[in-house]
Amino acid sequence: MKLVLSIIALTLSASLLGQKPEDFLTIHQDTTDTRKFGYVIINQSGDTVIRLDTAKYYTCFDDTIQYFAIVGLKNKKGWWAIDRNENLLFEVYNTSYGEPSPDELTNGMIRIVDKKGKIGFANFKGKIAIKPQFEAATTFYKGKAIVGRQCKQVLWCCKGDNADKHYLTKCTQTGYIDKKGQVKEMGDYTLEQMQKKLNWPPDD
Repeated sequence: MKLVLSIIALTLSASLLGQKPEDFLTIHQDTTDTRKFGYVIINQSGDTVIRLDTAKYYTCFDDTIQYFAIVGLKNKKGWWAIDRNENLLFEVYNTSYGEPSPDELTNGMIRIVDKKGKIGFANFKGKIAIKPQFEAATTFYKGKAIVGRQCKQVLWCCKGDNADKHYLTKCTQTGYIDKKGQVKEMGDYTLEQMQKKLNWPPDD
């Protein structure tokens, strides 16, 4: 059967990150689900440089890769960043409770998590810039990220065994950090109060 290639969701932008398009590899998916290698990564010349074996990977969330791609591994929970040599770099933060939604690069940073669920950040090169240490964290905006400590998940909708449940994260301590991970302020604030204090965009 002919290999069918399709493009899946783009998460890296050359223009936003200031990278040359030729630096990127392109990821194609075999939508027939009949091939040993479900995702094939090619260079600008059309040469195959990486094949992601379906025995190991069950999904890839990127259609381009410069320094890393985000994948699902059959022997691991969560989402993982791999480099061009298929080395595991870090676990990627899932943005929506109970739904597959790995974080994306924003302002050159991506949220990561450790084994305890603490949140940190890696940069666009796949290097850990801020070690996981926060129980809650937003994406970066104008060089700042809102973070929380002493947090818990609170059900806000909906009750019942068969209902789709949605949770909010509420923290006793809320503040913000810079891109070096330095805590600039931390106190008895709500997320909304800290957003207002930092002139955060209303939909973040």
